[in-house]
This record gives sequence, C-alpha cells and structure tokens, in this order.
Amino acid sequence: MTVSRFIALAAVAALAGCSPQDTASTGTPTPQTPAGQTQPSRHPESGLEVIPLTITQGGKVHRFMVEVARSEQEQAKGLMFRKQMGADEGMIFPRRTPDFASFWMRNTVIPLDMIFIGTDGKILNIAANTVPYSLDPQSSDGIASAVLELNGGRAAELGIEPGAKVEW
Repeated sequence: MTVSRFIALAAVAALAGCSPQDTASTGTPTPQTPAGQTQPSRHPESGLEVIPLTITQGGKVHRFMVEVARSEQEQAKGLMFRKQMGADEGMIFPRRTPDFASFWMRNTVIPLDMIFIGTDGKILNIAANTVPYSLDPQSSDGIASAVLELNGGRAAELGIEPGAKVEW
C-alpha cells in the first residue's frame, strides 16, 4: 500500500469516527447504518443491546430501557461491579428454556429488585432490595421465562407487584 493511499484511508476512518450519532432517552448513542436505519443501541459500560420494556399494572404503564443479557457469559456477569443505574434502567435475562430461576448478588454493588417473569409474561414474584454481595439465592416462585433486575426498591416505589404484565 502506498503512503498516500494509507493516509487517505486513515483520514476516512478518522472522519467516520467523528460522524454524528443519535442519542436515545438514556443517553446511549444509537449508530446509523449507511442506509439511515438505526442499529440497536448499546449500553456504554456493558456493550449490551438496550431495548424498551414496559410493565403494565392497574392501567398504569411503566417504561424502562433495559440491557439484554442473552449469552451465558453475559448472564453470569449481569450487573456485577456496576456502581449505579438510572431510575428507569435495568437488565433483562431471557431464559432460553423457561425453568425455575435462582440468582444471587455475588460482586453486585447496588441493591436490586429481581423480578421473576412467568411464561405468560406476568410477574411471578419479586425479590425486593436484595443485599449487595449476598450469596443467598433469590428464586422464582414458578417457571420463569425471564428475570428483570431494577434498582432496589423501584418496584415498590412504582407499585409494581406480581401479576403485572411485562413486555419487551
């Protein structure tokens, strides 16, 4: 490769890195594809995809932007070492095969509400304000298709209880 061609490619790469990005309500950059279609937004700390999630109960709809922990490795790490999370942020752990779920707080710095979601999309039970660093298991009261983690106390603050519908 000639020096002039290398310099030209480097300049193009530098300009691409400075291109404008849309920002979702969570402040997470949303890159644009060349055709102008929005790619999934990614969390700046975890790199996980961020998607909208709603919880509906008693006619009220609560909206969140949640990180999706899909792989075993992503689910094993979860929110470990995270020092803060926005009030309307969280992390969803979809279960490949619905089953009884059990989570702990190993290396998790902030208290969390663990919301266990049944196969019908409704909340089975909530392990509220789980204790940071605890190795005590928090388990679902039935077959769970997903687990949602929010800031500790957030579910009670919003009046979210078992039976509420969760959609993502």
